[in-house]
Amino acid sequence: MPDACSIENSIVKKYKKPIWNRFIKGLKEYRLINSGDRVAVCISGGKDSMLLAKCIQRLQKYSDVPFTAEYIVMDPGYNKENRRLIEYNAELLDIPVRFFNTEIFGIVADIKDSPCYLCARMRRGYLYSKAKELGCNKIALGHHFDDVIETILMGMLYGGQVQTMMPKLFSTNFEGMQLIRPLYLVREQDIIAWAGYNGLKFLRCACRFTENCATDVGASKRLEIKQLISELHKVNPNVENNIFRSVENVNLGTLISWHNGEESHHFLERFNDAPKV
Repeated sequence: MPDACSIENSIVKKYKKPIWNRFIKGLKEYRLINSGDRVAVCISGGKDSMLLAKCIQRLQKYSDVPFTAEYIVMDPGYNKENRRLIEYNAELLDIPVRFFNTEIFGIVADIKDSPCYLCARMRRGYLYSKAKELGCNKIALGHHFDDVIETILMGMLYGGQVQTMMPKLFSTNFEGMQLIRPLYLVREQDIIAWAGYNGLKFLRCACRFTENCATDVGASKRLEIKQLISELHKVNPNVENNIFRSVENVNLGTLISWHNGEESHHFLERFNDAPKV
């Protein structure tokens, strides 16, 4: 089993191009971390958030932009095995995690309508609260490139809207706080490859029923979208990048209607001034 130093080095050597360079590109392109920031790196125990923590650690050592970080793990009611696995990996990777406990799983256990949505909202609120308590102005989550493009398609196919998972957002309920996604441009397949190369085993999903995830996720809409993208990739190897670019190259002149918050517009408002074809 490699040690923390060799695992960190693998990020900037063997996986420099697919992971480290994309991590740095996302930071710079979306201006995610600035001088003086205090970032709460939120660790669920999965591969994505653990990699995020190591990338942030590395950045702290060598960045020209001075910032500080807190590595926080919210325990929403993990079973003993899952809690021990997170503790083991944190020690192995030399991540100075700070645990805090909540009763979220117990609260949502008997909820029948949208328990996952409620759980996610509660988790986000607790993370913001802990980050603010620790003097942080940002929380960093481990969402990656595949999460972004899956969200785009899910919105279109199941939500009837064009939207995406943004690289950073202001908090609605915690003034002055931001949410950032430093792995925004990193592909999931490269995170999986990094974990496998180092012989690392992480939680597969962050819920009380982690041990059942392999079967339970079969009904999830996100898995359906993953499978759809995989099939499309066989025909068009560049399909993932094209999906991503579709929300970078939006032409308002070709949309029937659009809105920005409460402000809405329809193409007929400026139809008479539109160019002739």
